[in-house]
Amino acid sequence: MTSHTTKVWSAAAAVALTFTAGAALANPYAEYEGTTLVVNFPAHPHYNAAIEVLDQFTEQTGIEVEVDQLQYLKMRERQTLELTKDEGDYDLIAYVVFSKADYVYADQLENLAKYFMNPKLADPNYDQADLIDGYVQNIGVAGGQKGYLPGQLGSAFGIPFGSETSVLAYRKDIFEKHGIDVPMNYDQLLDAACKIPEVEPGMGGMASRAASGHQASHAFLLHLAPLGGRVFDDNWEPIINNEAGVAAAEALKTIVDCGPEGSTTFGPAEAAAAFKQGQAAMFMDSIAFAAGFEDPSQSTVAGKVGYALHPEGVRRGSQTGGFGIAIPKNAQNKEAAFLLMQWLTSKEGDLAVAMAGGNPSRFSTYENAELNAKYPYSATFGEALKYADPDWRPIIPTWGKINADIGTTLSQVLTEGLDIQEALDGVAERARATMDEAGYYTWQ
Repeated sequence: MTSHTTKVWSAAAAVALTFTAGAALANPYAEYEGTTLVVNFPAHPHYNAAIEVLDQFTEQTGIEVEVDQLQYLKMRERQTLELTKDEGDYDLIAYVVFSKADYVYADQLENLAKYFMNPKLADPNYDQADLIDGYVQNIGVAGGQKGYLPGQLGSAFGIPFGSETSVLAYRKDIFEKHGIDVPMNYDQLLDAACKIPEVEPGMGGMASRAASGHQASHAFLLHLAPLGGRVFDDNWEPIINNEAGVAAAEALKTIVDCGPEGSTTFGPAEAAAAFKQGQAAMFMDSIAFAAGFEDPSQSTVAGKVGYALHPEGVRRGSQTGGFGIAIPKNAQNKEAAFLLMQWLTSKEGDLAVAMAGGNPSRFSTYENAELNAKYPYSATFGEALKYADPDWRPIIPTWGKINADIGTTLSQVLTEGLDIQEALDGVAERARATMDEAGYYTWQ
């Protein structure tokens, strides 16, 4: 574990609250000073940035933080075990968005209402309205529409932290050299993806995830929403195998076929590395990788990258995903964990993490002049959030099984030439059986 020592809110607003004239200054953290929190974070650019600023938290609060950092799929495996204990080792966890349904359904996360209602814990300057809507809907809220989206009876179980949307990164120099227009729609995107290898031998068009399982499923869904598709209709009937689904699979196959060598084994890190090393002219995935693209110590393309909105298909629909943070039901230091959660996602904390290379969860952070001066691409990312789709994939308890099936089946399309319509018909049939067994058609 990586140990960090920290104290938070900001010298005036965080360490002390003034009550009345002549009254003593109150420290909202005093009761928790000396507490050591154990948090579980993924190995991910945003969380690397967050770890850099944890010392600021300890300095302001006297609350120490130990970080157990794992690759994010391994993190999920660890949490699956940890959250079933009577008394857990983690006080605060980061969770990947598709874990939200599983954890909430199993009653393993704290409902945050009682913490935000507690005047001793809740910072009155937190400004919930400043949090990015699509991220909150996708990452934090459950119990509303479809069970996993907001609604009149929905509630927050987590807060976006390391949330992501998709943007297109492209090599300005390569596009200018060959007179290629920045893709604004999918026809242009696919055309450019396969033109690049022709005019730049040895360079792939676009680096994409495609590894069997979750990565191939994620890559497919990235194109499904903007091309007008969904996995299910409003009655939970699978429609992944309709015309839009076929178009999304065809788009992914084109991108992978015209991509850099080894694309069929890529996860997000491998795809980002290929782009950073000049092996591909485009990368369309999480905003979390942009800071690395602009870091000359790790990127050969720093200063040569342009950023554009996720191209339009039938509609615009960039993905919402990434991570949030939550307090486990079996945590040992829940109130102190809430104070850390609140600080990390406050205006001050969000900006500090963003300045260290993380991706913001607040509108005000994207509008910050200092951030935009340091990371000029931030303005494009802020624009992309207008089109972020919180429902681009269903976050339901059965999703893990269905997601894995989509990913392994799409991998067969990419590597073995399995017919796309046949592949998606099989996914739809198996998905319906899974949903039927889980009771989704009980009320029909």
